[in-house]
Order: sequence, then structure tokens, then C-alpha cells
Amino acid sequence: MLKKKRGREGAEIPSSSLADIAFLLLVFFLVVTTIDIDTGIGLVLPPPPDPEQPPPEVRERNMLKILMNAQGGILVNEQRATIGDIQEKVIRFVTNRGADPNLSDSPERAVVSIKTDRQTEYEDYIEMLDEVIGAYRFIWSEQARQLGYTDYAQYRNVEGEPNPIRREFPMNISLAEPDAGS
Repeated sequence: MLKKKRGREGAEIPSSSLADIAFLLLVFFLVVTTIDIDTGIGLVLPPPPDPEQPPPEVRERNMLKILMNAQGGILVNEQRATIGDIQEKVIRFVTNRGADPNLSDSPERAVVSIKTDRQTEYEDYIEMLDEVIGAYRFIWSEQARQLGYTDYAQYRNVEGEPNPIRREFPMNISLAEPDAGS
């Protein structure tokens, strides 16, 4: 009699450790993946005002009013300006020291007020805010150069806190809320 050959059984891939390998790969990729985080605008907000205490009085002379409409048009103290004019106007305003009667009395009292329309493009607002902050950084660097440093960053690395330049030229920026009707 002929013997019938038995067919071979198919080879199997061991799958018992497949779940373990998948879990290890998942953990590995979670550990090594970096997640970008939007940081937003780096401003330090003042503490909330005491409701019992009235707001401090700011003389009109010591306030540089910057208004921006929805189309990106800019008024600086009710005069038309461009985004490129902002830095120079802020520098002249803050460093006036009472010389021009239309500009601030002193750098400590100078306040730059920024007010926008509700429909102002976010990019335009950030660009204007960058110009104002850039003006203050320029002023600080100029003061550091007068003290013999190459710029304000080098001065900060050497001097630390307290900071006489920042005390003499504080960054007084008021970010006003848009009008309810705007």
C-alpha cells in the first residue's frame, strides 16, 4: 500500500511578543518626540490694581498715544505715521528729558499708550509692539555704550540686578483695550 504523505503544516510567526514590541516603540517615540509650544507675547503684566485706590494721574505731556485702525493706519498723538516712524518717535519721546514741551518730562514718567481697533490684524499689532519694544532696547543699548559696554546685552551679563538703566528708562507701555463700539 502506498503511504500517503502527510502535508507539512505552514510555518507560524510567533506573535506573542508583537504587542510588547509595539508598546516599546510607542513609548520610545513619545519620549524622543518634541512638541512645539506657542509661547505668545512675552510681557510681564503688572499686578491687578487695588479697587480702593484711584489710578495714578498721568499728565497729557507724558503720554505718547499710538492708535491703529483696522486697516493698519497709525496715528501718533493724532498725527499720521507709518510703522517705520514708530521707533524713532518713541525714542525722541522717551529721551526728551523736558527739552521739547510737546514731549515727555522725563524717561521715568514717559508712558507709551497703544490702542487698536477690534478688527486690527494681529500681525500689524505685533509689528507695532515690536517697534515700541525695539525703541526701548535701542535706548538701553545707547545708555550701555555710554557706560563703555558694546551693547545692553553685554551690560546685563556684567551688571545683573538691580539695573540702573532700566530704572532710569523703564518700559512704560500701556496696552489699552479697544473701545466697545469699535
